[in-house]
Amino acid sequence: MLEVRVTSDQFDPGLESKGMVNPSTGALVVFQGIVRDDGGDLLALELEHYPAMTKKAITTFCETAKQRWSLTSIKVIHRYGRLAAGETIMMVATASAHRRDAFEAADFLMDYLKSRAPFWKKEHRTSGTIWVSAKSQDEDDLRRWA
Repeated sequence: MLEVRVTSDQFDPGLESKGMVNPSTGALVVFQGIVRDDGGDLLALELEHYPAMTKKAITTFCETAKQRWSLTSIKVIHRYGRLAAGETIMMVATASAHRRDAFEAADFLMDYLKSRAPFWKKEHRTSGTIWVSAKSQDEDDLRRWA
């Protein structure tokens, strides 16, 4: 099973991961990303994307993960639109017969989503609005998988 969803709707990661387990599943890793307010003045995080490009790119990352690790299922859900601090922004779930494959595939997918998924992020703060720049740490994390 491979499912990629890009949505403005809220979702429940627990419910979303329920159908991912079958008798051959020995591990399910679910990562839930949450909008955080580092500076204490975040009003909202706004994500924009180009629909035809975004889902295709994320699906490509997932296909690469399926080739590198033995996975029984992958689910990635990523939100766009205006989100408040504390809201779930995304989830990555990977299932496998063995924990190492599930953990590594989820970590790989997170690194690719963080640095290569075509989303544009804007922070609305009490001090003004700024576009979020790429971080060098995200690129460093991505190099682990080359």
